[in-house]
Amino acid sequence: MSQSIAARLDAVRSEMAKANLDAFIIPRADEYLGEYVPERNERMQWISNFTGSAGMIIILKESAAIFVDGRYTVQVKLQVDGELFQYMSLTDTPQIQWLATTLGTDARIGYDPRLHPLSWQKSAKSQLNKAQMALVAVDDNPIDLHWQDRPLASSAPAILFDEKRAGKSSQQKRQQIAAVVAESGADMALITSLDSFCWLLNIRGNDVPRLPVILGTALLTANGDMTLFTDVDKLPAGTSEHVGSGVSFKAESELKDALKELAGVKLLADQNSSNAWSQLIAEQAGAILIPGFDPVSLPKAQKNTTELAGMRACHIRDGVAVSRFLAWLDKEVESENFHDEGVLADKLESFRLEDELYKEPSFDTISAVGANAAMCHYNHNNGIPATMTKNSIYLVDSGAQYLDGTTDVTRTIAIGQVTSEHKKMVTLVLKGHIALDQAKFPRGTTGQQLDGFARQYLWQHGFDYDHGTGHGVGHFLNVHEGPQRIAKNSNDVALLPGMVVSNEPGYYRADEFGIRLENLITVRPCEALANAEREMFEFDVLTLIPMDSRLIDKSLLTDIELNWFNDYHRQVFDTLSPLMQGEELAWLAHVTQAI
Repeated sequence: MSQSIAARLDAVRSEMAKANLDAFIIPRADEYLGEYVPERNERMQWISNFTGSAGMIIILKESAAIFVDGRYTVQVKLQVDGELFQYMSLTDTPQIQWLATTLGTDARIGYDPRLHPLSWQKSAKSQLNKAQMALVAVDDNPIDLHWQDRPLASSAPAILFDEKRAGKSSQQKRQQIAAVVAESGADMALITSLDSFCWLLNIRGNDVPRLPVILGTALLTANGDMTLFTDVDKLPAGTSEHVGSGVSFKAESELKDALKELAGVKLLADQNSSNAWSQLIAEQAGAILIPGFDPVSLPKAQKNTTELAGMRACHIRDGVAVSRFLAWLDKEVESENFHDEGVLADKLESFRLEDELYKEPSFDTISAVGANAAMCHYNHNNGIPATMTKNSIYLVDSGAQYLDGTTDVTRTIAIGQVTSEHKKMVTLVLKGHIALDQAKFPRGTTGQQLDGFARQYLWQHGFDYDHGTGHGVGHFLNVHEGPQRIAKNSNDVALLPGMVVSNEPGYYRADEFGIRLENLITVRPCEALANAEREMFEFDVLTLIPMDSRLIDKSLLTDIELNWFNDYHRQVFDTLSPLMQGEELAWLAHVTQAI
């Protein structure tokens, strides 16, 4: 029988007392600092029952607080005992400042350096020092010491990803990235992002839900040699031949000793995405840290022709699967068979499961009816799934991991009769979607500069949405891939040919409804402007799935926008119709008719 949450808090506090700590910080993160965390590493969930994807817990001697963002203000109260935890805002209440005002001088704040980036460690240490408080690293995480029924690590073998799908050998990729390392003035790079070293070695795995990678950490030298520290028992026969010469594999437990041997080595490391533990050990051993971006991230984001061909192929098959689901859904609604969000999500996956290249969802499906769709990152698994109601709208945001690529699509669907207000808001979102899809922009343009294209029509009516407009997408890798993104407060990474990003403006009215229209698009040279004064780029759509014309107010569209909508649906029909038949084909023909 597992311990109660109160007993778990007591166990952590007993370890705090032994180490003379006044507080202990638990982030929603593991050693690899990625978005997705294996069940075995869900420490924040173990101590609180909270299942959200972001947050932080601070345990004090007599009390505790949980910090979550606006996505989880409802969920946290359903999952976390308010008598044991104080509910706090992750964004409005800076945690270190809260500690500085809550505790007195000379307080000792414990943290696990494996679970925080070096940038956080430096900032927290500086702030606490000013408050005459100490940030204290622990060697053994108190949760790990007391987690009695901790799930076992995945034993699934790594997948040797065929070079015919990858488009380049591991040796070619390592030489390419080694040149980036050398240019930075470093002798070696610390590669901690799981998708980065898996892309470099042309391997995939099953260690993390929704992300086809194996766990580990890599060191890449400026001559292209590489050591991967991982569970070597997972590597199938033929791995060394597959990755080519210059790669060695060692147990993850040997990483610490390897870092201690880097005296005098100039080590390139991303202080925002690599944990403090690895960099502090290297630095204490005499390594010279060179802060910089993960050298793999930008080349990985620019898909080669083979990767793009795989993305296009999987999007066509995914288009068929999702279209078949939408055809089924319309038929169920017509028969007044109203299902709950969980049944709908499972039914959608059942169509994808028929594809032999399908591996798993690329994220937990957002299947949201009515007011639930107003929570833009809603998860029906966090409560009791709601059932569709007549004369409403349904939002489904889903994606798939296929052996030849990764998909992510959102559609908003009419369930029965919809209101003129529904139509107005969907059409304003569609206008922004079209504006971004049709954008032409010079080399050097960032996602931040394009973000307003998607929001402009909502803004003109006094509306907006509180999430980014687009994120990068990997090739049978991370569905949320950096470094490029399209957002109000984006970074300075320019969009480059081969990058895949989402185009997903939305609108959310609390307690009423939510709208999002998402396609994946890829950056390509703009051939129509081949004689332009500057090198120009444009987007090419990958997602081919009907949008619900029942939700469109045609009077709000310009002729250009109307032509875009009808041309898109013609492309959808021409591409998908040879792969569909019977009633499903008839449905496709009907919903892609010009409006």
